[in-house]
Amino acid sequence: MIEKLANKLVKEGRLKKQKAGSVQVEALLKEAALDLEEADKIKGIAQRATYLLAYIAMLKAGRGLLLLNGYRPDDGAQHRTVVEMTGVILGKKYVDLVEHFETMRRKRNDLTYEAGTLLSDTEAKQAFSDALSLVKGILKEVKLKNPQLEIKFDF
Repeated sequence: MIEKLANKLVKEGRLKKQKAGSVQVEALLKEAALDLEEADKIKGIAQRATYLLAYIAMLKAGRGLLLLNGYRPDDGAQHRTVVEMTGVILGKKYVDLVEHFETMRRKRNDLTYEAGTLLSDTEAKQAFSDALSLVKGILKEVKLKNPQLEIKFDF
């Protein structure tokens, strides 16, 4: 299933094959963890910033997951490509989290490019919670292929 979608996205110009070392993957995952740490500090104070940091953490972890599998997004819809491939790589167990990742992608676009987009405290807190779960799931998947990886979450 992963290869089928990857081949389709490569043909469409949305994905490129790329060999990556564990250093690149680990760096993206560490950045995702840092984004989540910062989001945790401002949760309840700055909803928009919490939401955006949570989304960016998911995106960075997703990009790391793609690199681990030998791909990188390569078009004007890179975020959408990361979400789609993350869902296929992680599988059915993470379907709800990946669906929320897609919802967050669209909301992030609205927050970035449109004026007056509303965001509730509940949405920000749910975004943080789901980002934490998704990033931990990606980390678990990465550790299956790279057991010596050391990334810890302090919250």
